[in-house]
Amino acid sequence: MRYYWDYLGLDDLLGAQRLASIEDGGAPAHDEMLFIVTHQAFELWFKQILWELDAVVDTLAAAPVDEREMGQVLHRLERIKEIQPLLVQQFAVLETMTPLDFLDFRDLLIPASGFQSLQFRLVENRLGLDPAKRMKIQGSHYTSRLSREHAERVAASESEPTLLGALDAWLARTPFLRFGDFDFWSAYRDAVTAMIERDRALIASNASLDEVSRQQQLDAFETTVETFATLFDRDRWEELRAQGKRRLSHEAFLAALLISLYRDEPAFHTPHRLLRTLVDLDIGFNAFRNAHAQLVHRTIGGRIGTGGTSGHEYLEAAARRHRVFTDLFDLATYSVPRDELPALPGDVREQLRFRFQAATGNG
Repeated sequence: MRYYWDYLGLDDLLGAQRLASIEDGGAPAHDEMLFIVTHQAFELWFKQILWELDAVVDTLAAAPVDEREMGQVLHRLERIKEIQPLLVQQFAVLETMTPLDFLDFRDLLIPASGFQSLQFRLVENRLGLDPAKRMKIQGSHYTSRLSREHAERVAASESEPTLLGALDAWLARTPFLRFGDFDFWSAYRDAVTAMIERDRALIASNASLDEVSRQQQLDAFETTVETFATLFDRDRWEELRAQGKRRLSHEAFLAALLISLYRDEPAFHTPHRLLRTLVDLDIGFNAFRNAHAQLVHRTIGGRIGTGGTSGHEYLEAAARRHRVFTDLFDLATYSVPRDELPALPGDVREQLRFRFQAATGNG
């Protein structure tokens, strides 16, 4: 028989709060307990997030992916999404520690820092964070503050399968990118061209704009036109990808766009939720980083962090740069109104319906 206390390993877990203020022979700093418990809770949640990510990446790595597994993939990603607000809320608990409370033990921590969280670095790399986008720490590689063992583990994770890579492969295998004799992308391009010309005409005829403002908007509009043009030029798209300006392959992005445009088709319901959830995860980790930055600014002001960085300024910059699914955010750029979307061929629509619906004619 298992006993609750032993099953959870509470002797080890509850004995893991060792206060540096006591170990160094001084009086206990009261809020050091809160500081340790909160950060240990972060690490426990990071462990759970890694557990979910590993399972998702393993599932999506199959070729093809069993459709019955996609519900579990989405469920696990949504679980991570539910964990993220808990991480942010923990900063609110930490903010009950005043700057003076922190100063009671801050110097005892140096050079320990949250930058040394092995698990969070593994989370970022498992998601697929581009190493080239990584912020340096005082001009040094982002692993420079880690132990040798941890630095090697993080470096190795950069070449391991990622959620972004698995997503790319899964999207690129989408069977509906080609429709036999029907040239969907040509029809879509015609719809985009009509929309662009209509928008250009609206700017040119806007009576509320003076000539300078009108020209500025028309110049900016040409950037949008060029963005659409890259969508139809695989070589140009892959060139941008090589420059780090795109993350998904051309085939994968077209599949994501198709799913986004035709999200109402039954077969695309789950894929569309998956894409939206990945965007939500990026937003959630961005919120986590921003909450951390605000906590640091509020607690130590403009001081250097215990890890030797510029404190909140470093964290704010990382929040802006360390996103993964940026291409999915950009899908909205390529949207056209529903009533202007090319109509799908009947046989394709049949394939995108639920089987029982297609067989009975219900729906």
